[in-house]
Amino acid sequence: MNQTAPGLVQVYTGNGKGKTTCALGAGLRAAGHGLQVLVISFMKAKIAIRGDTEDINYGEFRSVEMIPNFIIIPVGRETFVNKENPDPVDVHMAQDGLRMAQEAFREHKCDLLILDEINVAVEWNLISLEDQLQLINSKPADIELIMTGRYARQEVIDAADLVTDMREVKHYFSEKKMSARKGFEF
Repeated sequence: MNQTAPGLVQVYTGNGKGKTTCALGAGLRAAGHGLQVLVISFMKAKIAIRGDTEDINYGEFRSVEMIPNFIIIPVGRETFVNKENPDPVDVHMAQDGLRMAQEAFREHKCDLLILDEINVAVEWNLISLEDQLQLINSKPADIELIMTGRYARQEVIDAADLVTDMREVKHYFSEKKMSARKGFEF
């Protein structure tokens, strides 16, 4: 589209907080320079039911509505995926996300494609490692690709140009027994 440097492959993984946040920050920076950003969020729904209220699941879904060249497409349900026995609906939704990513590459729909939580989708057998590697190998030279989520496989790490391993040193979830907070964890 209008990117001047070659597109690279970045991976944000590890057990620490901040993988999605880092990718969204990169997207925000790219959008600020007029680049088209597309985020496909695996295993995440746009709406969540918490207690007796229904609201936007993650704040970024609302924030990007104000940025014309930044699109997030959630491909997940409101419920958590059962890692040991994924529901066929969850597999189908992840496969839809994979097809969207392939189409974004084929049709050059973006300058930056962020595949949020794709590493988890692979680990939980919603998408195959082979499909993830095929995405990397089919990436057009002018599109940047960022993949997030714990469990990045060694083959993905080897194929990437940049890998950041977010390592948890200390977290208030365990230290202070706090729950996820609106605006910070979702």
